[in-house]
Amino acid sequence: MRRRRFHRAVFLAAGAYNLAWGAASALWPHALFDFAGMPRLNYPEVWQCLAMVVGLYGLAYWEVARRPERGFAIAAVGLLGKVLGPIGAAWAIARPVDPWPLAFAALNLANDLVWWIPFGLYLHDAWPHYRADWHAHDA
Repeated sequence: MRRRRFHRAVFLAAGAYNLAWGAASALWPHALFDFAGMPRLNYPEVWQCLAMVVGLYGLAYWEVARRPERGFAIAAVGLLGKVLGPIGAAWAIARPVDPWPLAFAALNLANDLVWWIPFGLYLHDAWPHYRADWHAHDA
């Protein structure tokens, strides 16, 4: 696979980041809201559950790092979430009624935007392997 070592390093880092972010957000569910100047959640358990899911993506990203030739689907789902998350945040910040503060977008910088190029590059390089594997199972 082209740039295999780079992709392994990216997904090891992404896995560690997601696990750390998930743990921190589960332990301190009000931190982002306090930072953004938003009211604290009435039910922080909902945020903690989201943090658990985001954290568990870290294990999936480590699987991509372990076997980059077979991680296309996991990385595609990951990148889709990293695109849809900022779209939803942009809508929440720009909406005319009860908009979220712009500071909330800091979440999208570290969780999403910084990963777009490396994940996209990985998908580009992994596509031939995914396609070949898919067609091998058709036979």
